[in-house]
Order: sequence, then C-alpha cells, then structure tokens
Amino acid sequence: MDGALILLGVFAVLGYLIGSVNFAVLVAKKHGVDILKEGSGNPSATNVKRVLGKGPGNLVFGLDVLKGAVGTGLCLVLVKFIDVPNADEIIFRLSVAGFVGTLLGHCFSCFLKFKGGKGVASTIGGLLVLLPIPILIGAILWLTAFALTRYVSVASILLGVSLPLSCWMLPLFTSRKFSPAEFWFAAAIAAFNVWTHRSNIGRLLNGTENRFVKKA
Repeated sequence: MDGALILLGVFAVLGYLIGSVNFAVLVAKKHGVDILKEGSGNPSATNVKRVLGKGPGNLVFGLDVLKGAVGTGLCLVLVKFIDVPNADEIIFRLSVAGFVGTLLGHCFSCFLKFKGGKGVASTIGGLLVLLPIPILIGAILWLTAFALTRYVSVASILLGVSLPLSCWMLPLFTSRKFSPAEFWFAAAIAAFNVWTHRSNIGRLLNGTENRFVKKA
C-alpha cells in the first residue's frame, strides 16, 4: 500500500479517537448530570449551556474547539522530523484527514454508541488550522446571527455556508488565493454542517426550535 495512503489512514484514525472524547458528557458528569438525559439530550456545548449554565457550556465549547485544532494539526508535528517535496500539499491532505476523523469522532463517538454532537465547535477548531481567515469571518457572522436571532442553529448553519463563499469571494478583494481543493473542502464542510442540522431546520420551519432568551 502507498505510504501516503497509510499516513492518511493513520491521521484519520487518530483524529477519530480524539474526536470521540466527548467533553459535554465529561463536564456534565462532573456536575452530577447525565447530559444525554437532560435538555435536548444532545451531548453538545449548547445543551450543556442550556442545562448547566454559561460557565460549563463555554468550557465545553472551548475544549471542543481545542479538540478540533489538535486532531487537525497533529500532522504539523510530522514536518518537524521529515523533509519531503510538496510539503504544503501533503500537510493539507493529512490535516484534512485528521479533521475529517475528528469531526466524525465528535458526531459519531465510539464511546457513546456512535452518538455525538453537531460538531460546530470542533469544526471551528479544525478550520483555524486549515482555513483561518474564512473561519474567522464565519465566527463574526455566527456572533452577529446569534445576537439577532438567539438561535444557535441559525448562527451555526450561516457559519458553515459562509466558508465556501469566503473562499470564492476573498480573492476578488484581497491577494489571498484559495486552491480548488480548499474551496471544495469548504463546500463539503458546509454541506455536512447543513446535514447535521437537518433536525434543527425542521424545527425552525415548524416554529419549535429552542432559542436562548435574554433574561431580564
């Protein structure tokens, strides 16, 4: 088997194992709560925030972002020890493998009978490694959309959709260029983001989606 394929598989598996560690479950358990049986039942930062409050919820969000960055950036350690031609291209492919593995682990954890969260925070962490400028734009849009609508799902979907749009539009106004691989990768992430929020979209259309209401 080709060595490159073996490396892709190795980093994908490592990413999956890292992603499968669910911090929502661990943090909630520390507070004596089974997050799988509370709120929406979703092991996510949003549900932890809804059930336990802002502090634990933000902690889970931060840990999930870190998890995404670590799972995606593992291959960056590799380049410190080897010198290979086309290093940038190889690193991008290995990073994508780690990112995909981490995201799949988060959404379908082997430790939770293949259940998991929506993967938004882990996506942000991974994209800070792979596409830092588009994800920063997406983060600004997320904050704006959440402030206006108070729907986490709406903000998260907008963030995902913005990624390929940023890769397409930024070169029109700046010197930053994105390769076709980067654009289609961002488009795939946007599609996956919408798919993982399909139940939220249904509730939004039915008017039953949970929203965060500002306390008086």
